[in-house]
Amino acid sequence: MDPACKLRLRNVSKMFRTARGGTVQALTPVNLDIPAHRFVSIVGPSGCGKSTLFNIISGLTEPGTGEILVDGKTVNGASGIVGYMLQKDLLLPWRTILDNVILGMEIRGTPKREAKAKALPLLRKYGLGGFEHSYPSQISGGMRQRAALLRTILYDRDIILLDEPFGALDAQTRALMQEWLLDLWDDFKKTILFITHDMEEAIYLSDEVYIMSARPGSIKAHLRIDLERPRKPTIVTSKRFVELKEEALRILSAESLKAYDQEKAV
Repeated sequence: MDPACKLRLRNVSKMFRTARGGTVQALTPVNLDIPAHRFVSIVGPSGCGKSTLFNIISGLTEPGTGEILVDGKTVNGASGIVGYMLQKDLLLPWRTILDNVILGMEIRGTPKREAKAKALPLLRKYGLGGFEHSYPSQISGGMRQRAALLRTILYDRDIILLDEPFGALDAQTRALMQEWLLDLWDDFKKTILFITHDMEEAIYLSDEVYIMSARPGSIKAHLRIDLERPRKPTIVTSKRFVELKEEALRILSAESLKAYDQEKAV
């Protein structure tokens, strides 16, 4: 196995039983090789199995077939191997922002005083200084997402799964969060897998983009994003960015149409 390959999926599939006793094939065999310290986005039509794939990687769901390897070791069904953040921030309303951010460290056994000492400089560096003792209800949606991302980063896993973390934010806040996430990724050198429905966001953030097919989900296309880093927001108007976006949308549109036809047939 390539030592630079951080995460590998081999022939991973999943089938679910329906309430009526039938079955639904969510994923057909998926194969992925994710190098260390890469930013990789996964895009696909609704219902194609993106979140199922993340649940399998995180150990929340067992694959029907296949193997998940981290650093060459099989981790099927093992929890706690990766950091995982959903679209909702899931901050605990009775805990302050600081206490929410250190939650993962506490779960891993870090003493509270030590966890706070590690988290406080990061809160200040990444735009949450002065809000350490506020509660989630007292800060904006963008700030809550920052806190949730910091909590995920400080759980201290090499691989971070982000399932549409900016999907509920307005366009301006979303753009700011994209810049903030790239800074965080560059500073901490994590391997990030990112689910989004926004192709422009996927291309702007990523080193690679995987496009999934309509259900049953499989890898339809793999795009290498050959845009220089660091990236500025104006890159979205460049010729190469537009070419990549057009190619990706052409593939995604065909799969989205298939997904729509599947929904109509139900």
